[in-house]
Amino acid sequence: MRLRDRVAIVTGGTRGLGRVIAESYLAEGAAVVCAARNPHDVEELAGTHPGRVHFQKTDVTSEESVAELMATATDVFGGLDVLVNNAGISRDGTIRRTSVADWEATIATNLTGAFLCTRAAVPVLEERGGGRIINVSSCVARRVAVGTAAYSASKAAVEMFTISAAAELAPRGISVNCLSPGYFDEGMGRQVAADDRVWARYGPRLLAGRLGRPGELGAVAVFLATEDASYVNGHVLEVNGGLLWAA
Repeated sequence: MRLRDRVAIVTGGTRGLGRVIAESYLAEGAAVVCAARNPHDVEELAGTHPGRVHFQKTDVTSEESVAELMATATDVFGGLDVLVNNAGISRDGTIRRTSVADWEATIATNLTGAFLCTRAAVPVLEERGGGRIINVSSCVARRVAVGTAAYSASKAAVEMFTISAAAELAPRGISVNCLSPGYFDEGMGRQVAADDRVWARYGPRLLAGRLGRPGELGAVAVFLATEDASYVNGHVLEVNGGLLWAA
């Protein structure tokens, strides 16, 4: 129970890897605010962990919605110790086919959402003497994948934002790190693996020889939220089983 008495917000926390991170935190004793546009089956989590799960309908691209999210963490659980900026969308397509609307929506959710949540979380974290911010990027933030320009650009920016925020917030007792997942048997990774044509190209690049198990990402997310990671700051941690790549 390494996160007993800690309060975490996980954006995009009702499905995919966000849900995995929320479940991992709950298993370690934390109280978790699952923030998302849609609750999906979050009631199942609440039933398994009574009194430690709260769903907050949130649009991370809206300052007002994000402010309400931070206020809710304080009202429901008494404060905030860990923020996980996981909410993200992917509207992949070649540059020629990507509309301005899709580009702007991707940047707004994946990058601006992380900025707005981080900015709003700082005073709430400071009230508890500091805390942890964990951003979520992607393996394609540093690797070329045709048809993912908007998504890749947004995630690369999240990694640079992580480093900048770590330098700025360290004096406030707040560490900022980034998780960079590879292909997991959950969320977008599961969708990629389900496409035989795409997986024939990318599957052989996994040194582990398999998709990651969701719990393997959850364990790393827990590590970054605990005292075991007290001297880790401004780091982008790739969790991908050893992923080879070529342009």
